[in-house]
Amino acid sequence: MSRAWLLRLVIAFSFAQGAVSMARPAVSYRALALGADERAVGVIAGVYALLPLFAAVPLGRRTDHGRCAPLLPVGVVLIAGGCALSGLADTLVAMAAWSGVMGLGHLCFVIGAQSIVARQSAPEDQDRNFGHFTIGASLGQLVGPIAAGALIDGQDMAGTSALALLVSAGVCALAVTSLWRIETRRTRPGARAKDAARVPVHRILRTRGVPGGIFISLAVLSATDILTAYLPVVGEHRGIAPSVVGVLLSLRAGATIACRLVMTPLINWLGRTALIATTCLLAALLCAGIALPVPVWALGVMLVVLGFCLGVGQPLSMTTVVQAAPAEARSTALALRLTGNRLGQVAAPASAGLIAGVAGTAAPFVMLGGLLLVAAGLGIRGGLGRGSVPKRSWVPRLRRREKERQRH
Repeated sequence: MSRAWLLRLVIAFSFAQGAVSMARPAVSYRALALGADERAVGVIAGVYALLPLFAAVPLGRRTDHGRCAPLLPVGVVLIAGGCALSGLADTLVAMAAWSGVMGLGHLCFVIGAQSIVARQSAPEDQDRNFGHFTIGASLGQLVGPIAAGALIDGQDMAGTSALALLVSAGVCALAVTSLWRIETRRTRPGARAKDAARVPVHRILRTRGVPGGIFISLAVLSATDILTAYLPVVGEHRGIAPSVVGVLLSLRAGATIACRLVMTPLINWLGRTALIATTCLLAALLCAGIALPVPVWALGVMLVVLGFCLGVGQPLSMTTVVQAAPAEARSTALALRLTGNRLGQVAAPASAGLIAGVAGTAAPFVMLGGLLLVAAGLGIRGGLGRGSVPKRSWVPRLRRREKERQRH
């Protein structure tokens, strides 16, 4: 079957994620210009995930009951509106509220898009298709921070950050240009609704592989989120210009794209479990290393390697959750994964703000290191369910050779 739908989905996701990635540092800079301290920046970053925290499971249930595609334009409207109104807001409370609207729009788009990939991909293609799908996010994360850094001027931070937010709203609106004929495989809504209603949330959460996939996704996304929100704060304290911070964030995103382009060979070589455990462990060490007062070039190298490591967790946790969950409740399982992500996005920035206020702006990265260490431990324990064995690793080859010798 043609994968043109996947290409269109990647393009739309690139615009939507580019707008969000452009808006998040712009929100931080505008909040600083309005008098926010580290704690307030953390609270505003946390509100971005607050509304989605309560909306994810109902949206997942609704998607299991019917079509996924209608959530995509709804998400685009909410993201664009949240970006534009954040740029026009002149109080921290208003900025926090519109940041929440932006987060709700991002949730709608991502639930609809991930459900489309899960529904239209054969099981053996899910790792590849989810990897290609998340390239859209990485492209947005690559371009968005550079655009924000180019627009935001330290001499007029309030005005230029507002301009960056308005531009990000226009970028998001471009996503609608490729939202056509994406959901090509139809389902039986009535039968799906009947089956999905029988699968309680606690049963999904108790399925082997689902909790581990949710926590790993939470840890990786929290690292990405705090990097985006707090690297501008670190840059301010270390005298790094906003344009340089934008380039650093984009280097991380570029490395993530590179990782996802070679995802299939990496899985075939190491297997899902070993790949996730190794990359989470290395990412933990690198996150803690950002707390050190290293020069800008060394920080860039660390972020490139970190971006490559963080590129593994999101697509493989999607596949893990989809393959482990009951077939009739996969969208709900993906929504639970996103609920975990949003819980991390609420708790991690708020915790980072408190830690930064007490121990300095670099301390949140040490916290991220600890979170990723726990994720690596889950990967080592093998709590990732089915599909964690390499498809063409040396282990199956040895088994096949042994069987052939026994036949002869």
